[in-house]
Amino acid sequence: MTSQPRTTAVDFPVGGRLREHAERPVTDPPAARLASTVMLVRSGNRCAVEVFMLRRVPTMEFAPSMWVFPGGGVDQRDAEPGLPWAGPSPTDWAERIGVDEPTAQQLVIAAVREVFEECGVLLAGPDAETVVGDVSGQEWHAERAALLSKEQSFTQLLTRRGLVLRSDLLTLRDHWVTPEFEPKRYDTYFFAALLPIGQVADDATTEADTAVWIEPETLLAQADSREALMLPPTVVNVRRVASATSPEAFVAARPPVVRVMPEPVHTDEGVVLRAHLVEQ
Repeated sequence: MTSQPRTTAVDFPVGGRLREHAERPVTDPPAARLASTVMLVRSGNRCAVEVFMLRRVPTMEFAPSMWVFPGGGVDQRDAEPGLPWAGPSPTDWAERIGVDEPTAQQLVIAAVREVFEECGVLLAGPDAETVVGDVSGQEWHAERAALLSKEQSFTQLLTRRGLVLRSDLLTLRDHWVTPEFEPKRYDTYFFAALLPIGQVADDATTEADTAVWIEPETLLAQADSREALMLPPTVVNVRRVASATSPEAFVAARPPVVRVMPEPVHTDEGVVLRAHLVEQ
């Protein structure tokens, strides 16, 4: 029998609207929607690793004004059969993630689709050994728009372009579930990927008012001063990026991953969110 990784309890402060929600009794929590997010990394000029981050617009229903990684919810069209695929199979991913094969396939597809929709980085290529180059032109912006408007599925895009999804360019890093007291909840898997050579991450998404490559230490300092707002899973994973020796090492790692769902705990200092984290 495989032993479970040892975890450590970590408390996060709760304030504002989140505190109001945390203090309410939960009788019928909403279901958490499956989601994928991608920590896109590259070598920095002044530090070992930079990470691509978005600041969500303040009008967003979930996590307004928060700094996040590119990502979003699994779409029903991510289950469409026939998507061209290279790299570890859905069966391999199901074993790694700890879910059934159809769910694993949807999570990987959602991760690749979302990072393309939100910042124009496409983790796909003509074959299992290559990756597409620059996809920043107008015709590729039109492809992104067609995905967002549901005019096409990701399967249709790759098939028409003669490309295969490169699942080997992703690695699993974490798994968080929104607390039960939140009115909108996500069951989110965190992946990591290197920025492909020749590609450019952009700020074309309408869901963010800022999109930048940033040194993780800089963002963490801004979070400490409340200049930048981040939810606990983002804070934890930005810290992990900050501790990486190189982007290649960060993406190559296969740390133990456990399901984390923070819970409100009353302490002498007030309500905190307590999460049980595995060391990575």
